[in-house]
Amino acid sequence: MMETSSLYDLTPIAWLMGVGVLLALGPLAWVWRRNTGAGPARRLYALTVLTLFLTFDLTLFGAFTRLTDSGLGCPDWPGCYGNASPFGASHDIAMAEAAQPTGPVTHSKAWVEMVHRYLATGVGVLILALAVATWRARWRQRHDAQHARERPLSAWWPAATLVWVCLQGAFGALTVTWKLYPAIVTLHLLGAVVLLALLCIQAVRYRQAAAERLPTAVPPMLRTLLIAVTALLVLQIALGGWVSTNYAVLACTQFPICQNSWWPPMNFTQGFQIWRSLGESANGTPIDFAALTAIHYVHRLMAYLVFVALGVLVWQLRRIAPLRVQAKWLAGLALLQLATGLGNVLLGWPLVAAVLHTGGAAALAVVLTWALCESRAERAAVPAGTRAPRGKMEVA
Repeated sequence: MMETSSLYDLTPIAWLMGVGVLLALGPLAWVWRRNTGAGPARRLYALTVLTLFLTFDLTLFGAFTRLTDSGLGCPDWPGCYGNASPFGASHDIAMAEAAQPTGPVTHSKAWVEMVHRYLATGVGVLILALAVATWRARWRQRHDAQHARERPLSAWWPAATLVWVCLQGAFGALTVTWKLYPAIVTLHLLGAVVLLALLCIQAVRYRQAAAERLPTAVPPMLRTLLIAVTALLVLQIALGGWVSTNYAVLACTQFPICQNSWWPPMNFTQGFQIWRSLGESANGTPIDFAALTAIHYVHRLMAYLVFVALGVLVWQLRRIAPLRVQAKWLAGLALLQLATGLGNVLLGWPLVAAVLHTGGAAALAVVLTWALCESRAERAAVPAGTRAPRGKMEVA
């Protein structure tokens, strides 16, 4: 009976939430202290930028957790062998490490995994605080005459971000309980990128509201190019996550050729079977090396296309003065991705290069989102003597 009740022990999750609240209190106090007397849009902008920065750091630490094989350092969730920290689980960890000295459970890996969970909970608390603060500011705009003239704040983006971070937490739990299922781990990575994009959208919107300005009008073709490059990057991040979660980086250790060939033996069917366990095909047999080669090579071929597309986009954005800063960021990050990608292949997947490669991809997604939010397709000129169609004024 006692064993059954332990399955429903809420102590670990209560401790996890408590640590998250404590971690979030510092950033919250710092933002509110530095922005005393500022308008609501300015305060919300500061909090969103800080949350975005910490979420980006969390993404890097998540990559570090995955790349150091610490994802199963605590093989249960949300605690560690039912405890709030590895301290309480030291006996279980020692037993697991004695049984498998090079296995997934060690004291150091357990701490890496739990620190990642603590940080994730702290980010979740910050996003909850951001949502509550936005809803409160929006309510005051509607019911307080003093704030009625302020530019309306949208409560939908914070609500969507709050829902999304809860989904991220669920995928984090599935990552552990499903023993690093490649599809789940890849979706968890993509979820982190979407979370960064949602926070970036809010940051830009709050900044525009504080400055009372609209996005820059750009030619429709440039706007279409921005959307297309963003879609290509998301696909490439998904392919990169598939490479990493299947440990296919070292399937090709040469560049530009692979296994002394421009087109090495590849098993695309097995490599891109999505719903399967780590290291196995869909029927449970060990995955072929040719399948790992296919996973790696598709990501490499897609990288060529994304790199060229980013180059074209940077060249076009340089012509728009308000978007030149985004163009510079995209150019620098594209070169970083090229350098770290080559480093992973030619240097045997060093940890620093691998973490930076994930960070560079996430940063590219943030900057593209930034550029999308700071731009809008310019409208066609209305002929003289023609009445413009009625409608709401376009706002950021």
